[in-house]
Amino acid sequence: MKYPIGIQSFETLRRDGYVYVDKTDLIYKLAQGHVYFLARPRRFGKSLLVSTLKAYFEGRRDLFEGLKMMELEQEWTKYPVINFDFNGLSSQEKNPLRNYLFSQIVAAEKKYDITPEDTDDLGLRFRTLIPKLHEKTGSRVVVLIDEYDKPLLDLLDTGNPDDEKQLASNRELLKAFFSVFKATDDHLRFVLLTGITKFSQVSMFSGFNQPDDISLGNRYDTLLGITEEELYTVFEEPIRELADELGESEEVTKQLLKQHYDGYHFSKRMKDVYNPFSIINTFAKLDMRDYWFASGTPTYLVRLLGNTPEDIMQYTGKNYPEQMFIDYKADSAMPLPMIFQAGYLTIKGYDKEFNTYLLDYPNNEVKQGLITLLANDYLQLKGLAASWTQKIVRAMRDGDLEQVRKEFTAFLAETPYSMRPKKTQKQRELYFHYTFYLLMRLISCYTVYTEKQLSEGRADCIVETAKQVYIFEFKLDGTAADALQQIADRGYAKSYASDPRTIYKIGASFSSKTGTIEEWSVE
Repeated sequence: MKYPIGIQSFETLRRDGYVYVDKTDLIYKLAQGHVYFLARPRRFGKSLLVSTLKAYFEGRRDLFEGLKMMELEQEWTKYPVINFDFNGLSSQEKNPLRNYLFSQIVAAEKKYDITPEDTDDLGLRFRTLIPKLHEKTGSRVVVLIDEYDKPLLDLLDTGNPDDEKQLASNRELLKAFFSVFKATDDHLRFVLLTGITKFSQVSMFSGFNQPDDISLGNRYDTLLGITEEELYTVFEEPIRELADELGESEEVTKQLLKQHYDGYHFSKRMKDVYNPFSIINTFAKLDMRDYWFASGTPTYLVRLLGNTPEDIMQYTGKNYPEQMFIDYKADSAMPLPMIFQAGYLTIKGYDKEFNTYLLDYPNNEVKQGLITLLANDYLQLKGLAASWTQKIVRAMRDGDLEQVRKEFTAFLAETPYSMRPKKTQKQRELYFHYTFYLLMRLISCYTVYTEKQLSEGRADCIVETAKQVYIFEFKLDGTAADALQQIADRGYAKSYASDPRTIYKIGASFSSKTGTIEEWSVE
């Protein structure tokens, strides 16, 4: 089986015999509409979707042989297609967005032998091209725009005044560009914009009729990505090969794939979607790794999280109304929509009564990758995360809490004084709490609960291993005895009363003066 790693051309994929998960029934359904917007995380197949639609609207019937589309389409009408792909914009050029838009318009004029308007006005040039194409070909025009938001995301929150100016210029340029669709609506057969996020709150789409946003909803929630049914049918043989390589049964291998790559949901019906990039890389290499995360974390997201006053745990495992995570407002004070739309959080539940969505990490790959990224950036681990984590894992496996204390104390003692916030008690508490949260989240082989809700309160941290349960409570500038007393008073261990594992209760106090553990007591 040939795996299309790095291939975004539908023609290349079909001509060269790469494996293809047939979504053409949904693509046919989509193509009957008019103007759409679709947001999905990076490397989720947006560019391949655009390429497939281009082939369909150009009447490339031969490329669809054997696919569901052949049972649905009878006419195969050829339409003039203008395709804008912002993935390839060069940041080295001056005004790269304007130059690229002009180059694509000129290319379309030459392809269809259209006499261009004698003007440097980009909007006017595009506005006159569309009706001329309609008149010339006798068919309305198809416009496909891939990664429309890249010219904005690349410049977002960089702190560079020149980037801020270019960002404002790009925003106005795109706004004027999109306004053409409203003026030429009668000449348009189909329009699709794809991207990672929706900048609706910064008036990106105010210049033309609002597109039908299909990013969330039952109709197209599985248009991109791989469903469980598709995984088990299309990739039946690769699953067996992977199971042999791992030395596991097929059922265990399926569970491992599910835990590591499944978990995305794009509608209320909670239809599971696997990350396609990680799945095809896993089968191609017969090795389960963090392929999607390792392929590059968007710099805009790192910048955004670095500028926000909140930490990531403020957003996970909580319920939100849809408007809080769908429409992006370019403000680092509220990064939740960007985190969600970039694929680092997903829908994990829907409360019909309150019309709210539960958001959390989609799977282990994303959770572990994001936590490691944030830990390295926030704690300045400089590559020490793996070795430090191994020491903690071994100590907890062996029930050696004195070694656990030594490792935490040593790590905190090496943290530069300048990193610790000193202004308010709340800031100091949040720093130590978030530091411990990130460090514990690095321990991926154990079940870790932070701020776990129990019947009488929230435990700071509970770590479950095969033989032990560790219940942690921390105090800033307090005493370990007070921390242990809180564990007892609030009954944090009650739910483990019948658990055969050894239960450890750990009370610890952090010193805001020394920046490390002052007291440590174990029961």
